[in-house]
Amino acid sequence: MKIFQNYIGGEWRPSQSDKTFQNANPADTREKVAEYPMGNGEDANDAIRAAQKAFSEWSAMTPVARGRILSRTAQVLESRKAELAEFLTREEGKTLAESQGEVQRAIDIFRFFGGISYTLGGQTIPHDLPNNLLYTVRQPLGVVGLITPWNFPIAIPAWKMAPALVAGNTVVIKPASQAPGPTLELAKAIHEAGLPKGVLNVVVGEGRSVGAELAANPAVAALSFTGSFQVGQQIYQQLAPRMARGQMEMGGKNPTIVLADADLDLAAALAAKAGFGLTGQACTATSRVIVEQDVADAFTEKLVARAKAIKVGNGLKTGTDMGPAVSRQQLDGNLQHVDIAQKEGARLAYGGQRLAGGEWANGFFMQPAVLDRVRPDMRIAREEVFGPVIAVIAVKDFDEALSVANGVDVGLSASIVTRDLKKAMLYTQRIEAGVVKVNQISTGLALQAPFGGVKKSSTDSFKEQGASAIEFYTKVKTVYLDYSV
Repeated sequence: MKIFQNYIGGEWRPSQSDKTFQNANPADTREKVAEYPMGNGEDANDAIRAAQKAFSEWSAMTPVARGRILSRTAQVLESRKAELAEFLTREEGKTLAESQGEVQRAIDIFRFFGGISYTLGGQTIPHDLPNNLLYTVRQPLGVVGLITPWNFPIAIPAWKMAPALVAGNTVVIKPASQAPGPTLELAKAIHEAGLPKGVLNVVVGEGRSVGAELAANPAVAALSFTGSFQVGQQIYQQLAPRMARGQMEMGGKNPTIVLADADLDLAAALAAKAGFGLTGQACTATSRVIVEQDVADAFTEKLVARAKAIKVGNGLKTGTDMGPAVSRQQLDGNLQHVDIAQKEGARLAYGGQRLAGGEWANGFFMQPAVLDRVRPDMRIAREEVFGPVIAVIAVKDFDEALSVANGVDVGLSASIVTRDLKKAMLYTQRIEAGVVKVNQISTGLALQAPFGGVKKSSTDSFKEQGASAIEFYTKVKTVYLDYSV
C-alpha cells in the first residue's frame, strides 16, 4: 500500500487534521491501494499562501522557460508510464489498456503545452495613427484553484494544470478523494522536472472544507472545476460575490442518433464503445441512443449482442473489456437507475444485474445494461447515470430525433450515425452540444481542440484543452505606445 501526503510549498506534509483514510481496489476491496491525509481548510489555506509566495518568481520567468519544465515532466511521466497505469487501474478500476491511454494523454498534454510556450503571447494591432504601436500581452491571473473528478484522475488534472502553469500562474489542486493518487504522482513528476517550490500544491480532502476554501479565499483569482452540476453551481455562486473567474465543466446526457440509412453494425459498435467503455464513467459517454423506428429493433438486437460479448472483470487481467464501478455508491446508483427505468415502463433488453461470486465476489461489478422502449420523459432518458447503461429511444424521423436529443437541460457531447451528409451537417448546426461527432463515438477528445459544453453542462465562458485553454488562465492587457515624441 502506498502512503501519500499533501504537497504544499514543495514539501510533503501530513494534514493538520492528523486524520487519514485508505482507498481500496474497486475490483477487489480486500486490497488497500493507498493511504491519504484528510486535508482541511487550514491545509488549503497553507497551500494558497505557498502559491502566493511563489507567484512573483514563477510569473517573471519566460513562457519558454516554464514550458521546458512541462516538457521535462512529459519525459518523467513517460519513463513511469507502466507503473502509473497499473496504479491508476488499481485505484479507479478501469482496464489497464484504458489506464495506459489515459497516462499517455497526460504525457501528450504536458508535451503539447511545453510546445505552446513558444507561441504564448498577445497580438499586434494596426494603429490609425503613424508612429504609434498598439499591441496586447497575456499575463497570468495569480493563484488558481483546480478541483478535479475521480473518473480521469491523471488526464483531467493534467489538462487543467499544464495551461495554468505555462501561463505563469501558481496552482492549488484538490483531486477527488476516490482516486487522488494519480494527481499526487503527477506532482512527484513535476517536482522531479524542476518546478520551483510552491508553484504547484496538492491538497487531498473533502470538498466541504478544502474545496470551500478554494472557492472563498480572496487570494484565489480563478477556479476551474469538473464534476456534477449541483456542486459546480454551488462553487460558481461562491465565486460570484467576489467576482472571481470560474470555469465549471459538469455533466451530460449524451445522445447518439442512428438514422435508418446507417450501417447498423457500425452504429452498434460505436454506441457500445461510447456507452460501456470506461464502465460508462465518462462525462461524454453515450447514455441515449435515439433511433429511427424502422431500424430500432434491429439496432437494439445488435447492441445487445455487443453488450453480451463484453467481459467484465478486474482491469489488470488480460482479456477484460470493462472494469468495476469506482465505488459501492456508484454501483448502487447505476442499479437503481435501471430499476427505476423498468418501473416507469422501459424494457430491460439485457444486463443491468449485479455480478457477484467468483472473480466478482469482492468488487463493484455489474453487467452492461441495454434498456429499450424508453420514452423521452423517463428519468433514464433525462438524468446522467455515469455507468454502463444505455437507453434506446425510438423516433419516427430525423426531426423528432433532433428534438428529443435537444430536449434535456445539458449539452456536452453528441454524435450521429448516418450516410446522409445533408442531415449530418444539419445535425452539427442544430444540436445543442459543445462537441459533435459524425460517425464516431461520443467519447474521445483531441487534446489540441477546444472542449466544453453548453446549457447546464458548462458555464460556457471559457473552453478547456487546446491552445484556447490559455484564455481562462490569462488576462489581456492592451498597450498604446506613441514613439513620435
